[in-house]
Amino acid sequence: MCGRFFRDVSWATLREWYNLFAETAPNLQPQFNIAPTHDLMIIGNARVQGDGTRREFRWAHWGLIPPWAKDASLAARMINARSETVAEKPAYRAAYKRRRCLIPASGFFEWHTTDQGKQPYVVRPSGGEPMTFAGLWEENEELGVRSCTILTRAANDTLKPIHHRMPVVLHPDQFEVWLNHDASKEAVQALLGPYGYDDLSVYPVNRAVGNVRHDDPENIVSINQDDEEG
Repeated sequence: MCGRFFRDVSWATLREWYNLFAETAPNLQPQFNIAPTHDLMIIGNARVQGDGTRREFRWAHWGLIPPWAKDASLAARMINARSETVAEKPAYRAAYKRRRCLIPASGFFEWHTTDQGKQPYVVRPSGGEPMTFAGLWEENEELGVRSCTILTRAANDTLKPIHHRMPVVLHPDQFEVWLNHDASKEAVQALLGPYGYDDLSVYPVNRAVGNVRHDDPENIVSINQDDEEG
């Protein structure tokens, strides 16, 4: 699954990486402990600007609330959508067809159960570039809320020793197909496969990240695991 992540890249980097349209820069602060119910930046379809096409970003509540839902409590159970079944599940299938999005991050946290308890790890691109999750979004007009979910898949070889699931991560050359509503079913499904084995850096971090109120750069600093467990 993906239940916690972080984003510490600058607005300038995000704007260039995702080819974003923005008349003014948002008040975007680094976040080192993003959790369900927080508002996420999501990136959707392009619009035409003077010098070409640009993608747009919006904010969305993390935890998808279908258009037919009568209260927002459903969101807590819908922070992730399994890529294997997302096209058929009633809560997700409309968004999967028409409201796919990119969710910018720098990396995510995952917990591995040990004899000493659960040890958190950071998972991030080895080169330090942004990490992009495949997401879906919905608009519930009755509740007046825009919401989103992150797709997950079986863990690749890098992550298997830590956890059996991971978010679906997209490379820049896959963005256009994911956001294209007219892309074939086969082309979209092909994006839900493994992220490159050599692309990820994985290391243990302090257990303080388990407290969602602890939003601090030290959350993503590598620790000596022996010291932490001792």
